[in-house]
Amino acid sequence: MLQQIYPSVQHEYEYELNKDFHFAAAHYIPSSEAGKCQLVHGHTYYANVTVAGDKLDEAGFLINFAIIKRLIHDRFDHSLLNDDKENFDDILPERFPTTEVVARTIYELVQQHLDGMVNRPQCLQVFLRETPTSYCIYRPTRKAASNG
Repeated sequence: MLQQIYPSVQHEYEYELNKDFHFAAAHYIPSSEAGKCQLVHGHTYYANVTVAGDKLDEAGFLINFAIIKRLIHDRFDHSLLNDDKENFDDILPERFPTTEVVARTIYELVQQHLDGMVNRPQCLQVFLRETPTSYCIYRPTRKAASNG
């Protein structure tokens, strides 16, 4: 992931932090529309999480990079995403573990942690690459971001 260029998010925060990491996970998409992806298969996902804010915490961080990795990598690495029933579902399409939904879920997990921080940084974007040629970007709407 070195020298990977990610689309940037326009914002007026003083600080912007980007954390790259990867995790290996399997999934299946429980829909006849998914073709071969209905079968269990795996990916090495590459993610970039963009966090921004105006205030640093008591350690001088917007957020410690290790926390972002721990929130996502430790949860999803070497797992079957469909087994995470807290975040994914085999009935509701908006909760199938597609790249789009996984990217949104990463945002939600990171933002939930950020909401508990005194300096209140915001997750602005999640870039999630599923294959060398396929990726998704999730950016919360202003409405979703202000509900946090």
